Amino acid sequence: MISVAVVDAETPGNVGTIARSMKNFGLSELLLVDPPELDPDGEAYGFAGQAREDILPNAREVSFDHLTENYHTVACTATTNEGDANHVRFPAKTPRELADSLGEVDSDTCIVFGRERVGLTNDELSRLDEICSIPAAGEYPVLNLGQAATIVLYELRTVTVERTQHPEELHPHADQRAVDGLHEEFTRFLDAVDHPDEKRQKTRRMFRRVLGRARPTGREVSTLRGLFRSARTKITRLDSDDE
Repeated sequence: MISVAVVDAETPGNVGTIARSMKNFGLSELLLVDPPELDPDGEAYGFAGQAREDILPNAREVSFDHLTENYHTVACTATTNEGDANHVRFPAKTPRELADSLGEVDSDTCIVFGRERVGLTNDELSRLDEICSIPAAGEYPVLNLGQAATIVLYELRTVTVERTQHPEELHPHADQRAVDGLHEEFTRFLDAVDHPDEKRQKTRRMFRRVLGRARPTGREVSTLRGLFRSARTKITRLDSDDE
Protein backbone atom coordinates (compact mmCIF):
# COMPACT_ATOMS: atom_id res chain seq x y z
CA MET A 1 0.00 0.00 0.00
CA ILE A 2 1.22 3.50 -0.84
CA SER A 3 0.22 6.43 1.39
CA VAL A 4 0.88 10.14 1.07
CA ALA A 5 2.07 12.44 3.86
CA VAL A 6 2.24 16.22 3.89
CA VAL A 7 4.53 17.80 6.49
CA ASP A 8 3.68 21.18 7.99
CA ALA A 9 1.64 22.47 5.05
CA GLU A 10 0.95 26.18 5.29
CA THR A 11 -1.95 26.40 2.83
CA PRO A 12 -5.13 24.33 3.18
CA GLY A 13 -5.67 24.60 -0.57
CA ASN A 14 -2.49 22.63 -1.26
CA VAL A 15 -3.69 19.85 1.00
CA GLY A 16 -6.94 19.77 -0.96
CA THR A 17 -5.07 19.73 -4.27
CA ILE A 18 -2.92 16.80 -3.14
CA ALA A 19 -6.03 14.93 -1.97
CA ARG A 20 -7.58 15.45 -5.39
CA SER A 21 -4.45 14.13 -7.14
CA MET A 22 -4.53 11.11 -4.85
CA LYS A 23 -8.11 10.44 -5.95
CA ASN A 24 -7.09 10.81 -9.60
CA PHE A 25 -4.32 8.27 -9.34
CA GLY A 26 -5.71 5.61 -7.05
CA LEU A 27 -4.39 6.48 -3.57
CA SER A 28 -6.57 6.81 -0.49
CA GLU A 29 -4.56 7.24 2.75
CA LEU A 30 -3.54 10.83 3.48
CA LEU A 31 -1.35 11.50 6.54
CA LEU A 32 -0.82 15.03 7.87
CA VAL A 33 2.06 16.18 10.06
CA ASP A 34 1.32 19.52 11.80
CA PRO A 35 -1.42 20.44 9.32
CA PRO A 36 -3.30 23.71 9.00
CA GLU A 37 -6.97 23.76 9.95
CA LEU A 38 -9.03 22.00 7.27
CA ASP A 39 -12.41 23.66 7.43
CA PRO A 40 -15.11 21.67 5.57
CA ASP A 41 -16.30 25.01 4.21
CA GLY A 42 -12.79 26.23 3.38
CA GLU A 43 -10.39 26.03 0.46
CA ALA A 44 -9.01 22.56 1.25
CA TYR A 45 -12.39 21.00 0.60
CA GLY A 46 -13.03 23.43 -2.24
CA PHE A 47 -9.88 22.31 -4.06
CA ALA A 48 -10.30 18.60 -3.34
CA GLY A 49 -13.00 17.74 -5.88
CA GLN A 50 -14.46 14.30 -5.17
CA ALA A 51 -11.68 13.68 -2.63
CA ARG A 52 -13.73 15.84 -0.25
CA GLU A 53 -16.05 12.86 0.16
CA ASP A 54 -13.52 10.32 1.45
CA ILE A 55 -9.81 11.19 1.40
CA LEU A 56 -9.94 14.52 3.24
CA PRO A 57 -12.47 13.49 5.92
CA ASN A 58 -10.44 10.35 6.62
CA ALA A 59 -7.02 12.06 6.65
CA ARG A 60 -5.08 11.23 9.83
CA GLU A 61 -2.87 13.59 11.79
CA VAL A 62 0.36 11.81 12.74
CA SER A 63 3.86 12.64 13.91
CA PHE A 64 6.97 12.56 11.76
CA ASP A 65 8.22 9.73 13.98
CA HIS A 66 5.11 7.73 13.03
CA LEU A 67 6.10 7.96 9.37
CA THR A 68 9.65 6.77 9.91
CA GLU A 69 8.63 3.95 12.26
CA ASN A 70 5.79 2.48 10.22
CA TYR A 71 6.56 3.01 6.53
CA HIS A 72 9.19 2.70 3.90
CA THR A 73 9.49 6.45 3.33
CA VAL A 74 10.24 8.42 0.18
CA ALA A 75 11.06 12.11 0.51
CA CYS A 76 9.98 14.35 -2.38
CA THR A 77 12.09 17.47 -2.69
CA ALA A 78 13.39 19.90 -5.28
CA THR A 79 16.75 20.27 -3.52
CA THR A 80 18.62 17.01 -3.09
CA ASN A 81 21.88 18.40 -1.64
CA GLU A 82 23.80 16.22 -4.07
CA GLY A 83 27.56 16.54 -4.10
CA ASP A 84 30.73 14.54 -3.60
CA ALA A 85 31.65 16.34 -0.39
CA ASN A 86 28.29 16.92 1.25
CA HIS A 87 24.96 15.26 0.66
CA VAL A 88 22.04 14.10 2.73
CA ARG A 89 20.74 11.40 0.42
CA PHE A 90 22.28 10.40 -2.89
CA PRO A 91 21.31 9.64 -5.56
CA ALA A 92 17.77 10.97 -6.01
CA LYS A 93 15.31 9.02 -8.13
CA THR A 94 13.04 10.61 -10.69
CA PRO A 95 9.31 9.94 -10.23
CA ARG A 96 9.39 7.41 -13.08
CA GLU A 97 12.35 5.57 -11.56
CA LEU A 98 10.54 5.60 -8.24
CA ALA A 99 7.47 3.97 -9.80
CA ASP A 100 9.65 1.19 -11.23
CA SER A 101 11.35 0.52 -7.89
CA LEU A 102 8.21 0.66 -5.72
CA GLY A 103 6.65 -2.09 -7.77
CA GLU A 104 9.15 -4.40 -6.08
CA VAL A 105 8.69 -3.11 -2.49
CA ASP A 106 6.61 -5.41 -0.26
CA SER A 107 6.24 -3.12 2.76
CA ASP A 108 3.83 -0.20 3.13
CA THR A 109 5.29 2.94 1.56
CA CYS A 110 4.68 6.60 2.31
CA ILE A 111 5.45 9.40 -0.16
CA VAL A 112 6.39 12.43 1.95
CA PHE A 113 5.98 16.03 0.78
CA GLY A 114 7.32 19.02 2.69
CA ARG A 115 6.48 22.66 3.22
CA GLU A 116 5.52 25.04 0.45
CA ARG A 117 8.50 27.38 0.84
CA VAL A 118 11.34 25.29 2.28
CA GLY A 119 10.30 21.68 1.68
CA LEU A 120 11.78 19.10 4.04
CA THR A 121 14.70 19.99 6.31
CA ASN A 122 18.05 18.23 6.03
CA ASP A 123 17.35 16.48 9.34
CA GLU A 124 14.02 15.20 8.01
CA LEU A 125 15.59 14.08 4.74
CA SER A 126 18.26 12.16 6.61
CA ARG A 127 15.60 10.17 8.49
CA LEU A 128 13.71 9.01 5.38
CA ASP A 129 14.63 5.92 3.39
CA GLU A 130 15.04 7.36 -0.10
CA ILE A 131 14.57 10.55 -2.04
CA CYS A 132 12.70 11.53 -5.18
CA SER A 133 13.25 14.73 -7.13
CA ILE A 134 11.49 16.02 -10.24
CA PRO A 135 13.92 16.98 -13.03
CA ALA A 136 13.31 20.65 -13.84
CA ALA A 137 15.13 23.63 -15.33
CA GLY A 138 18.29 24.37 -13.35
CA GLU A 139 17.59 28.10 -13.13
CA TYR A 140 14.21 27.49 -11.46
CA PRO A 141 13.75 23.90 -10.21
CA VAL A 142 11.23 24.67 -7.44
CA LEU A 143 7.65 23.58 -8.12
CA ASN A 144 4.44 24.47 -6.35
CA LEU A 145 3.64 21.81 -3.74
CA GLY A 146 0.39 20.76 -5.39
CA GLN A 147 2.04 20.57 -8.83
CA ALA A 148 4.92 18.49 -7.53
CA ALA A 149 2.58 16.03 -5.84
CA THR A 150 0.48 15.68 -8.98
CA ILE A 151 3.55 14.88 -11.11
CA VAL A 152 4.85 12.27 -8.67
CA LEU A 153 1.47 10.60 -8.16
CA TYR A 154 0.85 10.55 -11.91
CA GLU A 155 4.04 8.57 -12.44
CA LEU A 156 3.02 6.18 -9.66
CA ARG A 157 -0.24 5.32 -11.44
CA THR A 158 1.37 2.19 -12.89
CA VAL A 159 1.61 0.92 -9.31
CA THR A 160 -1.51 2.41 -7.76
CA VAL A 161 -4.18 2.26 -10.50
CA GLU A 162 -5.41 -1.07 -11.81
CA ARG A 163 -7.20 0.46 -14.78
CA THR A 164 -6.78 3.94 -16.22
CA GLN A 165 -8.92 5.72 -18.76
CA HIS A 166 -6.28 6.11 -21.45
CA PRO A 167 -6.93 7.63 -24.87
CA GLU A 168 -5.78 4.37 -26.47
CA GLU A 169 -8.63 2.58 -24.73
CA LEU A 170 -11.16 5.17 -25.85
CA HIS A 171 -9.88 4.92 -29.43
CA PRO A 172 -8.36 1.44 -29.88
CA HIS A 173 -5.83 0.82 -32.62
CA ALA A 174 -6.94 -0.90 -35.81
CA ASP A 175 -6.48 -4.66 -35.87
CA GLN A 176 -3.82 -6.14 -38.12
CA ARG A 177 -6.33 -7.46 -40.65
CA ALA A 178 -7.65 -3.93 -41.27
CA VAL A 179 -4.12 -2.53 -41.58
CA ASP A 180 -3.18 -5.26 -44.06
CA GLY A 181 -6.25 -4.35 -46.11
CA LEU A 182 -5.10 -0.72 -46.21
CA HIS A 183 -1.67 -1.78 -47.46
CA GLU A 184 -3.31 -3.83 -50.22
CA GLU A 185 -5.45 -0.85 -51.23
CA PHE A 186 -2.37 1.38 -51.26
CA THR A 187 -0.61 -1.09 -53.57
CA ARG A 188 -3.59 -1.00 -55.97
CA PHE A 189 -3.52 2.81 -55.79
CA LEU A 190 0.14 2.81 -56.83
CA ASP A 191 -0.81 0.63 -59.79
CA ALA A 192 -3.60 3.04 -60.74
CA VAL A 193 -1.33 6.11 -60.72
CA ASP A 194 1.31 4.16 -62.63
CA HIS A 195 3.93 4.73 -59.97
CA PRO A 196 7.39 3.79 -61.34
CA ASP A 197 8.07 0.08 -60.87
CA GLU A 198 11.55 0.65 -59.47
CA LYS A 199 10.14 2.91 -56.73
CA ARG A 200 7.11 0.90 -55.65
CA GLN A 201 8.80 -1.36 -53.10
CA LYS A 202 10.51 1.60 -51.43
CA THR A 203 7.25 3.59 -51.41
CA ARG A 204 5.28 0.71 -49.88
CA ARG A 205 7.98 0.28 -47.23
CA MET A 206 7.85 3.99 -46.42
CA PHE A 207 4.04 3.88 -46.14
CA ARG A 208 4.32 0.90 -43.80
CA ARG A 209 6.76 2.78 -41.56
CA VAL A 210 4.46 5.81 -41.44
CA LEU A 211 1.48 3.66 -40.42
CA GLY A 212 3.58 1.85 -37.84
CA ARG A 213 4.50 5.12 -36.14
CA ALA A 214 0.98 6.53 -36.38
CA ARG A 215 -0.79 3.42 -35.00
CA PRO A 216 -4.12 4.50 -36.56
CA THR A 217 -7.53 3.59 -35.19
CA GLY A 218 -9.94 1.32 -37.05
CA ARG A 219 -11.95 4.31 -38.25
CA GLU A 220 -8.83 6.07 -39.54
CA VAL A 221 -7.73 2.96 -41.46
CA SER A 222 -11.21 2.56 -42.93
CA THR A 223 -11.29 6.22 -44.02
CA LEU A 224 -7.86 6.06 -45.65
CA ARG A 225 -8.75 2.84 -47.41
CA GLY A 226 -11.94 4.44 -48.74
CA LEU A 227 -10.03 7.49 -50.01
CA PHE A 228 -7.49 5.38 -51.87
CA ARG A 229 -10.30 3.25 -53.32
CA SER A 230 -12.24 6.31 -54.50
CA ALA A 231 -9.15 7.88 -56.02
CA ARG A 232 -8.24 4.63 -57.79
CA THR A 233 -11.78 4.29 -59.17
CA LYS A 234 -11.79 7.86 -60.54
CA ILE A 235 -8.33 7.45 -62.08
CA THR A 236 -9.41 4.23 -63.76
CA ARG A 237 -12.57 5.93 -65.09
CA LEU A 238 -10.61 8.87 -66.49
CA ASP A 239 -8.19 6.50 -68.17
CA SER A 240 -11.14 4.69 -69.77
CA ASP A 241 -12.66 7.98 -71.01
CA ASP A 242 -9.35 8.99 -72.58
CA GLU A 243 -9.32 5.79 -74.55
